[in-house]
Amino acid sequence: MNSAVRVSLHYISIFSVTGVALPFAGLWLSSKGMSRAEIGLLLALPMLGRLLTGPLLAVWADGFRRRRSAIAIMGLVMALAYGLAGLVDNIWLRGLCWFVAATATAAMFPLGDVLALKLARRDGYPFSLPRGFGSLAFVLANLTMGALLTRASVEAVIIWIVTASSLCCLISLVLLPAIDVSEGQGKAPVRDRFRGVGGLFANRTFMLAVMGIAAIQASHGFYYGFSAILWKAQGMPESYTGMLWAFAVAVEVAFMWVVEPWRRRFGISAFTLVAVGAGAAILRWTLMAVEPSIPMLWVLQVLHALTFAATYLGSVEIVDALSPPKDHTASQTLSSMLSSGLMTGLATALSGPLSARFGAAGYLGMTLIAVGGLIAILSVRLPIRRALQNGAGASGAAS
Repeated sequence: MNSAVRVSLHYISIFSVTGVALPFAGLWLSSKGMSRAEIGLLLALPMLGRLLTGPLLAVWADGFRRRRSAIAIMGLVMALAYGLAGLVDNIWLRGLCWFVAATATAAMFPLGDVLALKLARRDGYPFSLPRGFGSLAFVLANLTMGALLTRASVEAVIIWIVTASSLCCLISLVLLPAIDVSEGQGKAPVRDRFRGVGGLFANRTFMLAVMGIAAIQASHGFYYGFSAILWKAQGMPESYTGMLWAFAVAVEVAFMWVVEPWRRRFGISAFTLVAVGAGAAILRWTLMAVEPSIPMLWVLQVLHALTFAATYLGSVEIVDALSPPKDHTASQTLSSMLSSGLMTGLATALSGPLSARFGAAGYLGMTLIAVGGLIAILSVRLPIRRALQNGAGASGAAS
């Protein structure tokens, strides 16, 4: 079994967890008697906590000999913590278990991305190939659970999450290739690993780049949190909401499998990908603010391939190119911490008041966030381009 298949199975397993946890966790928690305010706090705390847990887990993961070791342990923590959350009957214990499980789940993504990126370079296939299978698994898990819940108890949600987490642990331990963390340089002492994280925070180019990328991704906060509510208020059938979301992810997968290899073949840089993603976000959220018709919504959903997929694929390469090899785990973790953690959490929190006061016009707040992200990226475009060019020659970081 080649490495592309192995990594694809890893992404399928982890996205099988999030494909159910993200849409349906609130439904399951509500069945346990939790209020909406309690559910919102429980789901938000792991995102905000990543300010601390992200760097700590990155330093911890680089203490292993093999990259897959930390990934497998996080899979085990996920399975145990989600399982305990389903067994305990105390809100505080359930909250603690969920915090641990969600933190471990979030850590799986940058750890897996670092390993997948290195294997893709080594074995000569696009990183987007296995990653696309993850997005496809997310949609299938979402649709499958939706169908199951028409016949089964809501307890199916936590049973699925625990089972998929266990499978993720097993696949990580048995199937992921054995890639060394040190890459022949020897394991760095803990103090040096923390110093590497500090160096990333002190690197102006790196921080502006990851903050810009995080802002572009965080601009999805209003869409993630309130699109379904607004579409229903506009009289759209609820069945359309699921189809629109599934279509957006399907386009994302098509981009990863079709457009991304073409992009690499013609030498379009990762910086261009992120800049185009930012421009598409500005256009998308501005048009969403005027309550477009259903046919227009289908057209706008195509832009998800740029606002999310292009930005994500470009960011992985940029972050890798802007950091030393010994800090790749830390750099990808910090980028993920900001993009899907802190910045998205803040944007989502801001979206609530914007939606309540302005309705669909609240999307304009996301337009401004995307504009800020584009400005940040453009401000460091020259050092990013140099790093990508150097990476293309030294380690293949650039397209």
